[in-house]
Amino acid sequence: MNQHVEIKAESDTGFLEITGGEAIARMIQAFDGGAMFGMGGFQLLPFYDAARRFGLPHYLINDERTGIFAADAYAKVSGRVGLADATLGPGATNLVTGLMEALNSGTALVVLVGNTHRDHSWKNMTQECRQTDVLRPVCKEVIRVEQVARIPELMRRAFAVATSGRPGPVVVDIPEDISHAVHSFSAADFHGDSIYRAVPALRSRPDGASIARAAELIAAARAPVILAGGGVHLSGAAEQLTEFVRAFNLPVAHTLTGKGAIPCSDPLNAGLFGRYDRFANQLIEEADLLLVVGCKLGEIATKRYTVPAPGKRLIHLDCVAEEFDRTVPATVRLWGDVLLGIADLSAALAPEEERLQARWAGRPADAAERMANWRRKVGARLNSDECPVDIARLMTEINAALPADGYLVADGGFAAHWGGLLFDTKRPGRAFVPDRGSASIGYGLPGAIGAALAAPGRPVFALTGDGGFNMMIGELETARRLALDFTIIVVNNAASGYVKALQHLMYGPGAYHASDLSETNYADVAAALGCHGIRVERPDQLAPAFKEALVRRNGPTVIDVVVTRDPAKMLPGVDSRTVQVKKGDRIA
Repeated sequence: MNQHVEIKAESDTGFLEITGGEAIARMIQAFDGGAMFGMGGFQLLPFYDAARRFGLPHYLINDERTGIFAADAYAKVSGRVGLADATLGPGATNLVTGLMEALNSGTALVVLVGNTHRDHSWKNMTQECRQTDVLRPVCKEVIRVEQVARIPELMRRAFAVATSGRPGPVVVDIPEDISHAVHSFSAADFHGDSIYRAVPALRSRPDGASIARAAELIAAARAPVILAGGGVHLSGAAEQLTEFVRAFNLPVAHTLTGKGAIPCSDPLNAGLFGRYDRFANQLIEEADLLLVVGCKLGEIATKRYTVPAPGKRLIHLDCVAEEFDRTVPATVRLWGDVLLGIADLSAALAPEEERLQARWAGRPADAAERMANWRRKVGARLNSDECPVDIARLMTEINAALPADGYLVADGGFAAHWGGLLFDTKRPGRAFVPDRGSASIGYGLPGAIGAALAAPGRPVFALTGDGGFNMMIGELETARRLALDFTIIVVNNAASGYVKALQHLMYGPGAYHASDLSETNYADVAAALGCHGIRVERPDQLAPAFKEALVRRNGPTVIDVVVTRDPAKMLPGVDSRTVQVKKGDRIA
């Protein structure tokens, strides 16, 4: 049966006799939808047919987890709404981890999920499950379509909810009969407000009295420090923040997702704070005032709620009021958009700018000197000639090789922490793309797919462990099929590195269980899948390998880096602080 219904010319009637699936495709067009990732099923075939006819950029992946991770990275890099789809049952449940990532990291997604024909629901239909109940806790909203006629309205709501406030994922649950049914729509139904195509869709300013109070505290402070989180990037405020801190000589420490809030190369950048840091935690301890910007102050950022120390005076700027006082009490709460909040603080402090700039004139040099001292202290590892390769040396070579306009996608686990600690961005903005909403292993390869599609022509490196790469290795076929140029750097330690390192620290040498992997040559694996593979076994091979990888090949390159097998050197960090364990600690 041919499901496509020929329609009358719009100019004749102004109506479209189309399926629900085609109506959904037209609404995605109305919001100028970008790359979409999915695996089809019968329920959504009318949507797939319309996507084909309309030329929507839709890409088949090999696992729904890949699709949702790729959509997440696409949205993080592009600022647009990420799009994904899945069939019912196992297709839907495979989305859970990626949706959790998006919800916790503030990523705007609209995700289509097919469901059973309503005439036969709960009669043991194939793959049927309580999928909306499963998905609801990991979504900003689940929208169930019960009437074909409401598709344009409900799709508009999906994009609006996904991009407003703290962005997040919205699932649109589409029963089979809704997708396949034919309805007469008005052509005028298919429209979408352009403000909901990207984040942030709507901005609000903190109230004036709170801004004035915050400005008073900053002007009276002796040594204020800014703590920047991922909300800076969601607001598109990195350039605004960089101008602000340079105007007043205010040092900035950042979270993993806040990296790039100001360039890491700026003398005012103090690097990562929290569980792993260079010198930022000491700077926070010395500060008499903290300005927290777009940061939730969760476990990693606060070193399990010990940084900052109790009693520290704090101004908190965030668009989500529920984050205030969740982990650290605030003296002043600035409820609003980061970009507008920083602009208002700058304006409020403008009359004092010359005096404050002079008061804090020595702070850039102080921060730069601390950074230089740190580099000298850990230089032996940053420039190590050890074989197998020291991960700190690997990060040094990544910094040298990746151009200023490039992106580093980081998988969960130590890839994100090593990258967060040692990767240096060269300009303001999001260049470091870790999956910190759920810290899931397996994000690296699909994240690179999404980032490469979001920023065509820009260099994309992805850092992943061998365990994370094993999870998603089949997606090399996807990347090759899509002719995507990016580089996957496999940190190959033949182990589940975090687990083995923790077992080493907590139970002693040799006390390892279920943490070793088979020795694998991933360059050979890449070649077998039709991709370019490079094996690196010595540190002097890193720079040539990266140079080779940056040559465009219309397909991905895998650099298999054989790194230390010593569990004492696996944990992220470059100094002795990373091996101090007290009873009850969770150090990683």
